[in-house]
Amino acid sequence: MKLTSIKLCNFRQFYGKTPDILLSCGEERNTTVIHGNNGAGKTGLLNAFTWVLYEKFSAAFASEERLVNKRAIAESPSGAPIECWVEVTWEHDSKRYRAKRECRAYKGDTIEQSESKLYMQIAGDDGSWSLPREHPEDIIGRILPESLHQYFFFDGERIEQIVRSDKKAEIAEATKKLLGVEILNRSINHLGQTKRSLEKELEFIGDIETKKLLKEKERIEQESEHLSQRQGEIIQELEHQQTLKKETSNRLRELDRAKELEERRKDLEAQQGLNRENLKKSKEALKRAISTRAYAVLLPEATNQFRLLVEDLRQRGEFPAGIERQFVNDLLTQQRCICGAELNEGSFSYENVKGWLDKAGIAAVEETAIRMSAQVDELDKQASAFWEEIDREQASINELRQVISEIETQLDNIREQLRKDPSEEIRNIQKRLDEIEIKIRDLTLEEGENKQKIADAKTESEDLSKQIAKHEMNEAKQALAQRRIAVTQDVIERLIEVRSRLDRQFRVQLEKRVQEIFSEISFTPYLPRLSEKYELTLEESTAGQPTQVAASTGENQILSLSFIGGIIDRVREWSEKEMLMMPDASTFPLVMDSPFGSLDENYRRKIAKTIPRLANQLVVLVTKTQWRGEVAEEMADRVGREYVLTYYSSKPDCEQDAIELGGIRYPLVKQSPNEFEYTEIVEVDDDF
Repeated sequence: MKLTSIKLCNFRQFYGKTPDILLSCGEERNTTVIHGNNGAGKTGLLNAFTWVLYEKFSAAFASEERLVNKRAIAESPSGAPIECWVEVTWEHDSKRYRAKRECRAYKGDTIEQSESKLYMQIAGDDGSWSLPREHPEDIIGRILPESLHQYFFFDGERIEQIVRSDKKAEIAEATKKLLGVEILNRSINHLGQTKRSLEKELEFIGDIETKKLLKEKERIEQESEHLSQRQGEIIQELEHQQTLKKETSNRLRELDRAKELEERRKDLEAQQGLNRENLKKSKEALKRAISTRAYAVLLPEATNQFRLLVEDLRQRGEFPAGIERQFVNDLLTQQRCICGAELNEGSFSYENVKGWLDKAGIAAVEETAIRMSAQVDELDKQASAFWEEIDREQASINELRQVISEIETQLDNIREQLRKDPSEEIRNIQKRLDEIEIKIRDLTLEEGENKQKIADAKTESEDLSKQIAKHEMNEAKQALAQRRIAVTQDVIERLIEVRSRLDRQFRVQLEKRVQEIFSEISFTPYLPRLSEKYELTLEESTAGQPTQVAASTGENQILSLSFIGGIIDRVREWSEKEMLMMPDASTFPLVMDSPFGSLDENYRRKIAKTIPRLANQLVVLVTKTQWRGEVAEEMADRVGREYVLTYYSSKPDCEQDAIELGGIRYPLVKQSPNEFEYTEIVEVDDDF
C-alpha cells in the first residue's frame, strides 16, 4: 500500500474542503512531514486515515461520536444535512484505489450524526474509475488487515502499548495474514469440507459396518471441532478477564484505604505464581526420576542372587581357577607333567591332570563375574541415589505446598478485610474482583477439561480411521472413495505442515530483525524476544541466564518501533523473493503522530535516522519542538513534502506562533477572524 493523497471535508478541526494533501512516496524522499501545535489537528488527521479505511480511532481521539466540524454545524440552517467526509487514494499491486467514507450531521434541538458509509473506486488502465466487484472492507483488509492497522497508523506517545497489549493473538493472526497464510487456511478448510463430502459419499455406497464407523467418526470430529472453537473463545475470554482483573486491582491501589492491602496482595500473588512454577518443576523432576531410574529399586533380589552364586563358586574351589585350558591340553598331548612325571593315558596321574580341564574352563566366567560385580555395586548405588532424590523432591513439594497454602491464607485474609471494609466503594470493587477470579477459575478448569476431551477425541477418531481403512471393501466405488479420502487427508496434513513451517521460519527471521533494529537504536544490552504467540519482551543475561527486563516507557517505544520495522522489512524481503502466497505485499506506509515526544536527544536522533529507512513511506505529524535540531537534521534528505496546520483560535488574546521552514515563516497559531476555531492546511514551498 502506497498512500498518494488525503482530503477532508468538515472533519473535526478542518472546516470545509481542504486542499489535497499529496504524500511523498519516492524511493529516496519517502517522507511527508506535517507540522502543527498541540490541538491543531494532528491527532485528527491521523484518525482521518483510520476512520476512512477501518472506521477505527486511536485511544487519544476523544468524542468520536462528534466528527462534524463545529463551525459547519453552526453555520448550517436547522434540519439541513451537513456533510463530513474523508477521501484517501493509494496504489497497491499496480492498481490505484480511492476510498471515501462519509457521514452527515443534522442540526435540531440536538445534533444527530448519521452512521458512516464507505465508498470505493478502482482506476482502470484507461484512467477511468469504476466500482470494485468485492466489498471495499474486504479489499482493504486483504491489503493491510484491520487488526494490524494500529501498528501502521499510530500515536507515537502511546506506541509502547503494542508490547503491553492484551490482544497478542490478534497480532499473531494479522501478521500471518500478511504472509498469505489465509490462503492456506482456506485451502485446508475447503479440503476438510471435501473430505467430509467424500466420506458421506462412502457412507451411501459402503456396507452397513462402514456406514456405522463413518457416522461415529463424523460425530466425534464434530464434537472435537466444537470443543476447539470453544477453546478459542475461552482463551479470548481469559485474556479479557485478566485485563479486567488488572484494571480493577489498579482501581483499588488508587484508593488510600486499600492501597497498602492491594500492594501486599500483588506481592503475594507474585510469590504464589513463583512457588507454583517451582512446584510444577519439582513434580516434573519427580516424574522424570521415576520414569528413568525407578527400575534400580526393583533389582536388589536379583543382585543378591548374583552375589550368592559367585560366592558359592568360590567356596567350591571352582573359582578362581588360575589355569588356562590350553595349558592342560598341551601337558596331556606331550604326556609329561611339569614335575617330569609321565602322563600315560589311563594312569592315575593322567586322570588327575585331565580333571583340571573342567576347572580351567571357567576363567572367562570369573572375569565376567568380576566385571558384573562392579556393575551390580553401581546399581545398588543408583537405587540409593534414586531414593535420596525422591525424598528431596517430595520434601520440596511438601514445603512448596505449605508455602502456597500460607500465601493463599494471607490472600483470603486480605480479601475478607476488603469485603468488610467500611467503604462501600472498596467493598464493591472487591466483590467485582471475586466475580472475576471465579470466572477465571471456571474458564481455566473448562479449558483443561476440553484439552483432555480433544485429545481423547483425536485418539478415538484415529482408531476409527484405522478400522475404516482395514474394513473390507465390497464395491469398486468404495475403494475409489477411500483413495480419494486418503489423498485429501494427506494433502491437508501437508498443508498444515507447510503453514507451521512458514510461521516458524517467519517468526525466527522476524525476531532476528527486531533484535538488529533494537540494537541499532538502543544503547542497552537488552535482547528482544518474540514468543510463538508474538509476545514481545526484553531480556538481559544475568550470570549466563536470560532474565526478563522491566522495560521503561522509552525502551518499550523503541521495542514497538523495532517490531513494526521488523514486520515491514521481513514481509518486504519475502515478497521480493516470491516467498509469499499473496500479491505484492512489499510496500507499507507508516503514519506516526508525535513519535519523538518522550524520548531523549540520542534516541530521537537514532529513530529519526532509522524509521525512514524501515518504512517504504513515512508520514510524520510533529510539533515545532519535536522537529527541532537533531530530528530535522537526520530526516532532511528524506523529506519530499511538508505541510503546516495553521490553527485559528477564537480566544481574544491568543498567543500567536509560527515556524520557520526553508527560510519562510509559516503561522502555527493565528487569531480567528470570527467566533470559531478551525484549522487550515498550508503546503510548505520547499524546492527539494
